[in-house]
Amino acid sequence: MEDEAYRHLHPGKVTPPDPSLTKRKELGLSCMLNTEVGAVLAVVRRPIDPSLQYLSPNADPYSSLDSSILHSLKSLRSLIFNPQQEWRSVDPSIYLSPFLDVVQSDEVPAPATAVVLSSILKILKAGIFDEKTIGARDAVLSVVSGVVNCRLERTDSYSEDAVLMRILHVLSALMRHRASVLLSDQAVCTIVNTCFQVVQQSATRGDLLQRNAMHTMHELIQIVFSRLPVFDTKDGVNYEPGGDDFGGHPESGYGVRCTIDIFQFLCSLLNATSGGGETEGTSSQAPDEDVQLFALMLINSAIELSGDSMSKHPKLLQMIQDDLFRHLVYYGVSSSQLVLTMICSTVLSTYHFLRRFIRLQLEAFFKFVLFRASSIQTVAQVQEVAMEGLINFCRQPTFIFEAYANYDCSFICMNIFEEIGKLLCKHAFPSSNSSMSLQIQAFEGLVIIIHNIADNVTMEGLPSSFAVPPTDGNMEYRPFWEEKMEDDKRSWIESLRVRKMGKRKVMIAGNHFNRDEKKGLEYLKLSGLVSNPIDPKAYAYFFRFSPGLDKNFIGDFLGDPDEFHMQVLKEFTETFEFRGMVLDVALRTYLETFRLPGESQKIQRILEAFADRFFDQQSSDIFVSKDAVVVFCYSLIMLNTDQHNPQVKKKMTEEEFIRNNRGINGGNDLPREYLSELFLSISTNAIKLDNFGTASEMSQGRWIELANRSKSAPPFVQCCFDGKLGRDMFAAIAGPSVATLCACFENTDEDDLLHECVEGLFSIAKIAQYGLGDTLDELLASFCKFTTLLNPYASAEETLFAFSNDMKPRMATLAVFTIANSFGYSIRGGWRNIVDCLLKLKRLKLLPQSMFEPDSTSSPEHPKHMTSESVVIFPNQEQKPSMMGRFSNFLAVDSPEDSLSLGNSEFEQNLKVIKQCRIGSLFTNSSVLPDEALLHLGRSLIYAAAGRGQKFSTPVEEEESVGFCWELIVMVTSVNLHRFSRFWPSYHDTFIAVAQSPLFSPIPFAEKGIVSLFKVCLRLLTTPQNDFLPEELIFKSINVMWKLDKEILDTCCGLITNSTSQILLDHPGSLQSHLGWKSVLHLVSVTGRQPETYDQGVETLISFLSDGSHLSKMNYPYCIDCAFSFVALKNSPLEKNLKILDLLADSVNYLVQWHKSGFSDPGNSFSAMSNASTSSMEDNANATKNLSSSSFALNFFVKLGETLRKMCLARREEIRNHSVASLEKSFRLAEDLDFSSTNCMSCFTLVIFATVDDVHEKMLEYSRRENSEREMRSMEGTLSIAMEMLVNSYLHYLRQISENSGFRTFWLGVLRRMDTCMKADLGAYGESITLKDAVPELLRKMITRMKNDGILAPKDDDDLWEVTDIQIQWIAPSLKDELFPDY
Repeated sequence: MEDEAYRHLHPGKVTPPDPSLTKRKELGLSCMLNTEVGAVLAVVRRPIDPSLQYLSPNADPYSSLDSSILHSLKSLRSLIFNPQQEWRSVDPSIYLSPFLDVVQSDEVPAPATAVVLSSILKILKAGIFDEKTIGARDAVLSVVSGVVNCRLERTDSYSEDAVLMRILHVLSALMRHRASVLLSDQAVCTIVNTCFQVVQQSATRGDLLQRNAMHTMHELIQIVFSRLPVFDTKDGVNYEPGGDDFGGHPESGYGVRCTIDIFQFLCSLLNATSGGGETEGTSSQAPDEDVQLFALMLINSAIELSGDSMSKHPKLLQMIQDDLFRHLVYYGVSSSQLVLTMICSTVLSTYHFLRRFIRLQLEAFFKFVLFRASSIQTVAQVQEVAMEGLINFCRQPTFIFEAYANYDCSFICMNIFEEIGKLLCKHAFPSSNSSMSLQIQAFEGLVIIIHNIADNVTMEGLPSSFAVPPTDGNMEYRPFWEEKMEDDKRSWIESLRVRKMGKRKVMIAGNHFNRDEKKGLEYLKLSGLVSNPIDPKAYAYFFRFSPGLDKNFIGDFLGDPDEFHMQVLKEFTETFEFRGMVLDVALRTYLETFRLPGESQKIQRILEAFADRFFDQQSSDIFVSKDAVVVFCYSLIMLNTDQHNPQVKKKMTEEEFIRNNRGINGGNDLPREYLSELFLSISTNAIKLDNFGTASEMSQGRWIELANRSKSAPPFVQCCFDGKLGRDMFAAIAGPSVATLCACFENTDEDDLLHECVEGLFSIAKIAQYGLGDTLDELLASFCKFTTLLNPYASAEETLFAFSNDMKPRMATLAVFTIANSFGYSIRGGWRNIVDCLLKLKRLKLLPQSMFEPDSTSSPEHPKHMTSESVVIFPNQEQKPSMMGRFSNFLAVDSPEDSLSLGNSEFEQNLKVIKQCRIGSLFTNSSVLPDEALLHLGRSLIYAAAGRGQKFSTPVEEEESVGFCWELIVMVTSVNLHRFSRFWPSYHDTFIAVAQSPLFSPIPFAEKGIVSLFKVCLRLLTTPQNDFLPEELIFKSINVMWKLDKEILDTCCGLITNSTSQILLDHPGSLQSHLGWKSVLHLVSVTGRQPETYDQGVETLISFLSDGSHLSKMNYPYCIDCAFSFVALKNSPLEKNLKILDLLADSVNYLVQWHKSGFSDPGNSFSAMSNASTSSMEDNANATKNLSSSSFALNFFVKLGETLRKMCLARREEIRNHSVASLEKSFRLAEDLDFSSTNCMSCFTLVIFATVDDVHEKMLEYSRRENSEREMRSMEGTLSIAMEMLVNSYLHYLRQISENSGFRTFWLGVLRRMDTCMKADLGAYGESITLKDAVPELLRKMITRMKNDGILAPKDDDDLWEVTDIQIQWIAPSLKDELFPDY
């Protein structure tokens, strides 16, 4: 209570100690020390002979003890309760020395030693002193010295074990004591060594002692290495590598030196054998597996506790880089599964904390340990352990990205990530050669990689071009073997992609090189991998680090005497690091990269280059010159041949070898020991001069070179997963990954594995959206196969049974359509398979007959969501459950037992699956698809509609499927009208391609197509468009479709007529193009030929012409053509034809309006040439020439006149005569077109003259036929009316015509036609009474008017009067006196 009151009144201040508590504590320590001294004295009194329970009364109980030990114990006892000061301030040696003396005494029995050790342990745990106590350092050092030098009298094993266990406890307590920081480095090392000695001794003793010893050893390592970060903070790193300052000072306690010594000791335990250490190339005893496991456990703990602090101490880091990894790699493959497990754990821990400094070591571990242990035919358990080690690495969040960035994108390193992916695929692929557990394990690792990439892949903020591999372009040349770190992350990512692309090109060049070395080197130039001029270093690195090259070609190239080849040889040799290698190791390392050529001169050049490099880098001064190295290399090669060539019967002895090499070192001998060592090495392990393939084992030379290279190699780049490279990463393993995923799905029946396969499918789809459309298409093709819907050999009943009774096909179906809904924008060719599945579902009656009836008024950007009467729903955008959520629901109720218990039929189960597929959304939401995906979707539907890849049982089934496809095309088009011009040209080309295929049948494709195309057309016309291109595109397709087969018009005429009528009457203002008007009006005329659609067609035309509000210069000529087609029909109603003729004549008023409004359309001219009679061809040609620069109104008028002229030749007299009247009317109304004299004369020539000539010729044709008098007389009457029309029109335009300079010629043309009609020869039918009566009257009418107007009168400068007089005398002599009385 007093303490609490003090803290309340003085917050923040330390509570002063309670004197009474301090006194009680000091008294307790005194009692404890008294008890321990008494216990020691008591145990010493016990007789040595166990048969005696007590000593005799006269015996001296301490006779066996040294008097000084007894005196120190008694002195301590006398001071215990009379201390001059607090125990904390008393020198610990005062109360520890007596106990330590007993421990080190030779006379003390084992039980007494155990008691004394227990007393020391109790004192240490009591915390009597700490690091601040005076004499604490000497005290803890004396404890170490006393305990490790404990004199143990040999007694029974149980007593000895008890003493050893007490020693372990004391040492452990000492290291945990606060004063342990004062221990010296030597003392700590001694403690650790003592514990390990106990571990070794306990191997032959009880299991309990061994367990305690190992636990204590582990505890000591944890204590020492957990302080390594403290050393950094306390002592810093101000020491030179290789110097004597390791942190820590004599007065401050142990430091880095002991951690280095201990770690070196632990590494040496990995090679601990009863027969000594391992020597490469020789047979040695296998290391003790238990010791290896124990050492690996301790090393792993040291690394885990030290963390990245080890990297701050060069010697410790070098030990990890060299000693530790050398042992881990060497023993990795040959060890048991237990040791390999610990090795993998150790490397993984090292990766976490020190990967920046072990880049090449990690590569070697993967290459020579994990990959080999996983690939070769080893024990199944070892394979599983190696596979688990790989998977553990893949589980690390950033490992696969770091592996790809550091190794796969580096030319001098192997493709670690790619090899991991392929290895996992190899083992996960279902096969009888591997165990099921290994397959499942590998499959799990593969899925982990796929999910990791998918969860992080992204292309946000990058141009679309980043989704594809970089191309050469205008990139600056960069040596492919150099790795340059970019400051900017984005630049670094781009540089990685460029390096990876360069690495791929190098691999391609290597393939070319192996077939033809010249082509391979030429490819390097073409790919921009070498500079111009060529840098020899490029070829050198290509030969040195490209895997799988033909070593014969390399050797021949390097040995060539050409200067450039010599430079390449020099650069090639400089890629080797021979520091620390003896000559035979260096020579082995050098010669395994190529095959030594057979020519002696080439061999000499190669060995000279090797000698230069080795001499410069030799670790000792054994060789005095490079020449000595060359000579000795020859000697070693000869020795190698002698020792390992089976044809050499008498082998060279060691003495002979030494004698042969006398005086080669500058006149002196090489050291005999050196020669003996090399002789032994080569005689037991041949230098392989015929190396083919790549290295499979880590040799001593390779490791030394790796260690040398690691000193200058770029560090391991630590980085977070960058999603921008996810696409490139997966592309490297896409092929085998997809194949494995599909194979696993196909060969497993376990729900969990099926579920994981589907999850992998979704992840691949997520990755594939960034430029891997082919991968997604391949995956979809495989999963569509698993739906069983595409089996061409199964009947509908068999397919339905398999689909209903097996969960796998339904899962595959749901997966396929879920992918299509979620990632449709990435699908290309996969749409074909999806559409095929959809059609099969339709045939199986799992879809409704009519999937949707789209609303034509829906906006293209926001189409109404269609629903059907069945489960296939076109949902709203908001109703989009997650992909795996749908699968969870699916799996929850999909088992047959559950379905039966719920009372669900097979059909209801199937419908539930189809509902979850959300098939309708594929089409209603297609507006979000990119153009390319939309093109592929449309093409797939068109090909399916054309029957590509389809098999139909009945014509009805074919018709339903084709119609269904066209409905889907209409839906897709309707929701994408806003970009119609971008995708429809491709659709149109597909129509043509389909129609041109050899086995194409237009029925029912074209029948359903024309219906659907008109639906699209109506939606286009009801939707505002910025230009007329969409309209032209759809009518272009309509024209192609209805022309595919003549039966189409017969079967679809009603729909075509309805559609064209709707367009002309309801939406005429939406037509904006010439092609649109031409196509619509042409179809009106074409379908109007059918009896059942004639009335609707002609009424449509009449209504359109009668309204006239949408008659324009764009559609006017097409209206004329359409009208002519109706009038020209046989047996058509007369009143309809007469109405059309009247409307055509009245349409001249529209021409007048357009002319007066000032519109002009120079490009809209129509040919004025007609099928006129031969007699007027020359006149028509001249007239056409005169009209070439006329206004569009005059051109339209001429076209109208020509059409009426053609109608004047109709078989029915009423139509002919009415056509002549309409023609006369049109000329009369055309007066306001302001014809010039030339235009007027041209119109007469092209229309009226041609009409008269045609009718006259037709009359003569009938006159030459037998039994055609009635037709001839009818045509005679029409000609009479036509002549009257000519005269009336002539007189109407007399003023304009007379003003033209060509009037005389024109007038003679009129008179010539009068003469022709007057003298018409009707053959057997006699003369034409009608014409003979009509012509004079018409002549009288014209000449009288001309005379009255002063046009025809005698003139001195004009002979028109005289010429006319002569013509009248020839044509109608009876009129001469009347018309020319005085002449």
